[in-house]
Amino acid sequence: MATESITLTQPDDWHVHLRDGEMLHQVAGYTARQFGRAIIMPNLPTPVTTVAMASAYRQRILAATQAYPEFKPLMTAYLTDTIGPQELISGHQQGVFTAAKLYPANATTNSSFGVSDIKKIYPVLEAMQKIGMPLLVHGEVVSNEIDIFDREAVFIDEIMQPLLRDLPELKVVFEHITTQDAADFVVSQSANIAATITVHHLQINRNHMLVGGIKPHLYCLPVAKREIHRLALRKAATSGSQKFFLGTDTAPHAIGDKESACGCAGIFSAPHALENYAQVFEEEGALENLEAFASLNGPAFYGLPVNQKKITLVKENQQIPSTFGQQALLVSPYKAGETLAWRLLSEQ
Repeated sequence: MATESITLTQPDDWHVHLRDGEMLHQVAGYTARQFGRAIIMPNLPTPVTTVAMASAYRQRILAATQAYPEFKPLMTAYLTDTIGPQELISGHQQGVFTAAKLYPANATTNSSFGVSDIKKIYPVLEAMQKIGMPLLVHGEVVSNEIDIFDREAVFIDEIMQPLLRDLPELKVVFEHITTQDAADFVVSQSANIAATITVHHLQINRNHMLVGGIKPHLYCLPVAKREIHRLALRKAATSGSQKFFLGTDTAPHAIGDKESACGCAGIFSAPHALENYAQVFEEEGALENLEAFASLNGPAFYGLPVNQKKITLVKENQQIPSTFGQQALLVSPYKAGETLAWRLLSEQ
């Protein structure tokens, strides 16, 4: 008998781009209506590198999500070549910085201030290891010699494995993994290594983006890979393993910035994230594991309590609007115009 509804502990989103200014006010509510908490990425045009900047950004997010007063943004620090350990330690102790984010320089949107050589931040990472502060990793090697579809696998060999040999107790989230290599690597490691998986990497491969004409709204970084990798990610996400949890990597860009000669990387999946995840888990015959992936594994890794509220998804078709937002900031959502089989019904 088909499942007609599912009630879950309210999930969290462990990887979110909310932007700032008018775009923040336009998109933040879509995350806050579904998730109790969200890990907020710090890659604003001026990156969030200090406690004061993170505190101010958190206040702007709270102002943009007043309709959902229980929503809690969890702030992160943007690691640079010159950042000092004391700022991170202080921010973590004050409850401002939940984690710190490693962007290899020029790997993705607003990453030009990122780390050029991981050895330069070893003193910072050693301090994070000591206080149990998680490191969130955009796991790609940036080099003209490395094929864009191989960046993640090369990162594992050249950066991640040496890092974990040097700092074996560092808590690391390998974010938005896209390959079987990454899924297998995370499973092979100790309990202090985990990974987030986006819904779009569970649903699309590179053919969806490239066959029949380039689809700029399916272009993201890390880029979607071969079908073998998508299937491996679905197996990992739905397996029940505590090492994998929900992180949408929702990343809005105005339509004009996506549909341009140099289209921005990012997929805006926030409005219907849970419905799409539910569809994946149903297709894999694993709805019983959705709550662990969406609601339990992330808090366990971060050492946070699970949310007390409940949410209910019902088996009811809905059509995704073609656009969200206003005027120059109009955004095309993930799966625009398509029909979903699930609907987020209510909070309890």
